[in-house]
Amino acid sequence: MAILKLSTPGVYVQEISTFPPSVAEVETAIPAFIGYTEKSTKLGVDIKWIPTKINSFSEYELFFGDAQQEAEDSITIDATDTGGGNYAIQVLPVAGKKSVHNMYYALRHYFDNGGGSAYITSVGGYTALPGSPKKDDLVKGLESIKDIDEVTILVIPEAQNCDDYKTVVEKMITQASDLKDRFAIIDPDKVTPKEPGNPSGDIAGDAALIRGFSNGVDSSRYAAAYYPNLITTYSLKFKFDDLTIDTGDVALVGKKMSDLGTGSALYAKMSTEVGKISAEIPPSAAMAGVYARVDNTDGVWKAPANEAVLSVVGPSIPISDREQQSLNIDSTSGKSINAIRTFPGYGTLVWGARTLNGNDNEWRYISVRRFFNMVEESVKKSCAQFVFDPNTITTWVKVQAMIENYLFLKWREGALAGSKPEQAYFVRVGLGSTMTSLDILEGRMNVEIGMAVARPAEFIILKFSQLMQQA
Repeated sequence: MAILKLSTPGVYVQEISTFPPSVAEVETAIPAFIGYTEKSTKLGVDIKWIPTKINSFSEYELFFGDAQQEAEDSITIDATDTGGGNYAIQVLPVAGKKSVHNMYYALRHYFDNGGGSAYITSVGGYTALPGSPKKDDLVKGLESIKDIDEVTILVIPEAQNCDDYKTVVEKMITQASDLKDRFAIIDPDKVTPKEPGNPSGDIAGDAALIRGFSNGVDSSRYAAAYYPNLITTYSLKFKFDDLTIDTGDVALVGKKMSDLGTGSALYAKMSTEVGKISAEIPPSAAMAGVYARVDNTDGVWKAPANEAVLSVVGPSIPISDREQQSLNIDSTSGKSINAIRTFPGYGTLVWGARTLNGNDNEWRYISVRRFFNMVEESVKKSCAQFVFDPNTITTWVKVQAMIENYLFLKWREGALAGSKPEQAYFVRVGLGSTMTSLDILEGRMNVEIGMAVARPAEFIILKFSQLMQQA
């Protein structure tokens, strides 16, 4: 309370503040996407390397453009005459010819799955095959968002196709663990398809590549990995009229689609078949959207799992319970990988809730790590108003009341476990409790906060037994 300087006789009014200060909660799901784009222009200004905030997919298209157009030789078109003017059409992708750039589809998937605001860093324009995203470009883009305080999630969907997956992943995890205010979502390096000649694929080998980074256990708690890729409902972008019929009816081979005439039934049928070739993209963008959706509907303390993934045909490979065992728990590396699976009647669901540090009892779950990130950042920012205030009991009481009020609200919302507030959290500050006389002389005010965060029920065990007949 300010002290009035009284020098002239009269009546003075002094307003007394009776409400404690409050904690302003930070945003929890503001991702930063880093990758190559068709363009990078905002209001006529080049924004390459400049993190730019967008709030909708239409804004992304306005500033960063469309998807890369697929090469004409990236598919083969077979048109076989079956008689009576009818044709059997078969369109097949050609291995190694698909565009390596997926930012456009990734952003569309993010918004379709519940995403809101996001930062975009364009690291350059699309490259021609056989080029690939460059590690140096992606790492430079990652550095550009290091000082953007609002960012809470790191997403680099083109890391999967780049020339040095391991380094990019390590840099993502390092930034998240160093700053402690963001979380990295990691994609698989590759997904080996299950084919007739290889019915089991290579899930163990794919998982080993994800687990191959060299960050320590403490860093791994700030990241989560997902597997496999997702087959989206988005058609790849082709310049349809320039596509050429490769095989089938001799009279049609070598003809371009434009030669058929846009009004012909064959043209329409081929257009439909080409449109069925869907974009396959890594899962990180969809997961960033799921994080945002869960945070908005339930809260950051709810695990982003057992949640539907939208705008997908399904995972690129099916994963069984047996196959997921080695992904979810790995006794050798301790690094967990969350599966995305399809269940009859439920569709495609996120079926894992662990950080990469999956064997750690403290930081095993994504929701626990992200909740602590939110509380730590919110309390840190709110305590800034007390810097340089007198390090006395008056300030200590204000700080303690501010944090306790905030945690009480979180407990009431269900974020903290405990039948009573004192079982859910504690806040300590004061001389003889968290500080010594030397701390006060050196200008330190120590605050200790403990929280019992609600944890997900990952394993539900139902126990059944028979009763003897009573009558």
